[in-house]
Amino acid sequence: MKTIKSLLFALVSLLFLGSCSERIDAGHEGILVKAYGSDKGVQDVALVTGRVWYNPFTEDVYETPTFVQTVNYEPFGVNAKDGSVFTVDPTLSLKINSGESPKIFIKYRKPLNEIIEQTLVNHIKDVYRIEFNKYTTDSIISRREAFEDGVQKKMSEFLQKEGFLLEQLTSGIKYPESITQAINAKNAATQKAQQSENELRVVKANAQKLIVQAEAEAKANELKQRTLTPLLVQQQFIEKWDGKTPLYGSSPTFFKNVN
Repeated sequence: MKTIKSLLFALVSLLFLGSCSERIDAGHEGILVKAYGSDKGVQDVALVTGRVWYNPFTEDVYETPTFVQTVNYEPFGVNAKDGSVFTVDPTLSLKINSGESPKIFIKYRKPLNEIIEQTLVNHIKDVYRIEFNKYTTDSIISRREAFEDGVQKKMSEFLQKEGFLLEQLTSGIKYPESITQAINAKNAATQKAQQSENELRVVKANAQKLIVQAEAEAKANELKQRTLTPLLVQQQFIEKWDGKTPLYGSSPTFFKNVN
């Protein structure tokens, strides 16, 4: 009886251990961790793929996504070199470098989403603080592209050291209120000047049109005066005569000169 119980226990144990497997899905890396290793160091964490069999009493399996993840961080303030406060609202798209999952796990011992969304925040802020401290307010505005390139380069280098690959970065910088008001005032003045210039063009066009019309009318009147000769007037007079009204003189007229 004792032997049968031992065999049953061994069989159940084998079945239980045999059921302890995990399939690593596509787009993920698997990490097999020895929960009771010597010092829980590099030798106790292994990169695994496919279906993984493990001892649930002494080992754990973790899945880490390797596809691109986009994180919208909370806005924060950063000082420029001259003390102006800018607001940064960053959005990062990043992913784990292939094969770097064990390295990241050993360093942080946290789920990936917690690492990206919380642990890396202070480092990301430091990157912006370093770059902003290189520029004054005016130079940030006038050299925005150079500033963004500097942030991109430094952020990529930092994430590379942490085992990540930066795919895309959007800073979402908002200028200080005083700068925003000055820019708005400048834009409004530019628009007003453009509007005045357009109105002046319309006035000039209308004036030119009137001048052309007046010149055309003057030329037409001049032409009429040149063509109305005395002979032509007499001819028009005869053509319109009704045959009853008396005519006087060699040139037909309606009134007789009595002097």
